[in-house]
Parts: sequence; structure tokens; C-alpha cells
Amino acid sequence: MFINVDAVHDSPALPEQVDVVVIGGGIVGTTAAYELARQGVSVALLEKGLIGAEQSSRNWGWVRQQNRDMFELPLAMYSLDRWQAFSTEIGRDVGFRRNGIVYTTDSQASLAKWEAWGQQAREQGFTSHMLSAEEARERAPGTTSTCIGGVWSPSDAQAEPSMACSAIATGAREHGAYLHQNCAVRGLDLHDGRVGGVWTEHGLIKASTVICAGGAWSSRFCRRHGVELPSANIMGTALQTTAAPEITPGCLITPKVALRRRLDGSYTLALPGLGRVEISPQGIRYASKFYAAYRSKLAKKLQIRIGASFFNGPEAAGSWQFDQVSPFERQRVLDPTPDIPQARAALAALQAEHPALKGVHIARAWAGMIDTTPDMIPIISPVDAIPGFIVAAGFSGHGFGIGPGAGRLAADLATNSSPVVNPLPYHIKRFSDGSRIRQPEMM
Repeated sequence: MFINVDAVHDSPALPEQVDVVVIGGGIVGTTAAYELARQGVSVALLEKGLIGAEQSSRNWGWVRQQNRDMFELPLAMYSLDRWQAFSTEIGRDVGFRRNGIVYTTDSQASLAKWEAWGQQAREQGFTSHMLSAEEARERAPGTTSTCIGGVWSPSDAQAEPSMACSAIATGAREHGAYLHQNCAVRGLDLHDGRVGGVWTEHGLIKASTVICAGGAWSSRFCRRHGVELPSANIMGTALQTTAAPEITPGCLITPKVALRRRLDGSYTLALPGLGRVEISPQGIRYASKFYAAYRSKLAKKLQIRIGASFFNGPEAAGSWQFDQVSPFERQRVLDPTPDIPQARAALAALQAEHPALKGVHIARAWAGMIDTTPDMIPIISPVDAIPGFIVAAGFSGHGFGIGPGAGRLAADLATNSSPVVNPLPYHIKRFSDGSRIRQPEMM
């Protein structure tokens, strides 16, 4: 189902030359362009379809630090501060509210894991609160859940996915960035092996640095240039309810359902961790790198199927010339079909735990592609083999919340500035240097 995102106005004309080209108008690409433009860097933000129309408008809208992998936590903490500042800086609402996030569980193992995580997180300056069974139920009034406890992070937040990217992209344009939608980048223009610009469907733009923040399409773009970016695209389904009584002002996740209170009085719902993977040439290419993660974390949560994506879309095989129509133009907006039985199951789970919501219905359901790395940590990294080329992809379902930090880090790498966080955990070479692929800490 196509997601309606706030409209953004393009710049009048395509530039001939800029310092930096950003490929992709999702949360990472828009924030990278915004941070660069705010510093006075000449930047062009190029989107093959519409700003924010793919995964950045299809996620749950959570802005969380709680239960992040320790490698991601510094990026998450920085990002939350940037989210807080956006509306004031840009002068447009991104739907940001700091109403906290609550996790509940019926598992002692989960409580022990959250307690251990919290002890590590405190060393980095983040504090959350373990909840007793009674305290957990107080955070979700009216629940019939048999939870034995939970964890609450009052400083965590949410934002509105359909509003955020458009607002940030507009802010970038107002700071001088060039912004162009329906402008696919077909490939890099290389001179003596280093970046000299990009070939778009409308012609050449010269630039010494390119940031690829293309989400689910990033791996295919990189392969066209001989760069291996191990990624698996997982399709997730979510839904919006009709207007409903408030059971929480923020975000809540139980073993059976995840929800967020929206600005309009409805909820965004999903079944935690469930998704679908379609067998594809890209999936086969990188299957061995995902074996450990699949066996330990994903096997019980994923459906594996054969579908049309084997031949078309971001995971298909095939090359193209830069004077030819590219795969990115053939599919302007990646709009997978939602799993309706899964959406109905999410609503049923909500109503079983909260009988006061029995009269609530599904207003709409949608799906999005989640570009996932083998260790579920993003790649935000220069590509050593192609000087001037930077990749920011593989956000593994965490990109919306940490997008502002990721965009800032990509901007720092593009300008050789002091990085806002340590970039080493996000380097692309960790998947090719022979080191053991790290097991994901959290999902």
C-alpha cells in the first residue's frame, strides 16, 4: 500500500557540480544532506522516487535507545538529541514526542537480559528502569497480560514517519541543498578509480564525494561497482488502527504485539520480529554470512518464499549501462504487498491483551523492506577501493530512530571532520577482512 508522505518541492534545476551527492531520500540521506548544507557544504540530495516514500515512512516510528546493541547505543543517544532539536531548527513538526518506551515480558530470561543490558548502558550514560509485574501493568492500564515484569525507558521517544523526512529534506533545501525527486542515480562517474560524480537519469553531476543511502537498493548499486555489501531484505508488515482509547501515550512492546500511539489518536501495530524473506540472487550470494544470525535469532521469526523479487527489484541480478534505464527507474517506490493475515493477527493480539479496544479496526496495512546486515549493525563507512565513495546502509530495522546520527556520521566522513561517534564498528571491511561475524546482541 502506497504511503502518503508530506509533499516536498524540488529545486528549480539540476546542478552541474557540487561537493557531495547524497543518493536516497530516506531518513539517513535527508539528515546527511541537512547536516552538510547547514555547514555550508554544496550538496545535492537525489531520490529516485519521492522523499521518504520507502522504509522511512513504513517503520513503527520508534526513537529508542533501550535494548540497542552496545555498538549502536552511542549513535542512538546522539540521534535522540538531534530528533529533539529538529522541529525548532527546521521550523516544521516531525511528530517528535518524548513519551517513553515500555517492554513487558513473561520470561525470566528476558528480564535477566534487560537487567544485564541496563548495567552496560549505564556505563555509557543511559538509564532505564526495571519494572515489577504490577509496575509493568500500570504502564499499560487495562491489560490482561500475564507479564512478570518489564523495563521502561522514559527518555525514549517517537516521531511520525510520514512527516519526518519531508521536513528534514525541506530544511536541507532551505540551507542551500539541491533537492531532486524522480531523479535516479544510475551509477558513479569514476576517474582513475576515484569518485568524480554521478550519472543520473537526467545527466551528469560532478562531485568529489558520494554518499549512498539507498536503503534496500544500496547493495545492488554497490555491486554494479564491484563493492560487496552483504545485505538481506526482510519484508515487514504493519498497520494503522482506527481511532482508539489511549492505553499508552508512547510505545509499548509485549511478547505478542508492538504498538505506538499516533498523533491522530490511532495506533501503529506490528507483530514483533516477524518478517518474510524471498529467495533471490543477492540472498544466495550472501547466504553464508547470514547463517549464524539466522540460526540464532531469525529462524523462528522469518518466512522464506520464492517470489517476483528473484527477477526484479533490489535483490535481482543483472547489470546496466549508465545511458540506459536502470532498475531504480523501473521501480520508483518499493511498495511490497502487506501480509494481511499477519496484520489481523496483530490486531487480535492487541485486543486480547486490551479488551477496551475490542471495537477498533484496521484502517490500513502496509509493508516495507528492511535492509539487514549479518550482524544487524549498519554500515556507515568509506569504501577504501573507491576513494570518495561512502555507504550508509544496512540499518536492520533500526534506521528511523538512529537515522539522524547516521546521517551526521556520514556527513562527517564526507568532509573528513571529527566523527560524532566512533565509526569503526560500522566499517564495511568487517565483512571482508576474514574476521568472525559478530553475533547480534539485541534485535
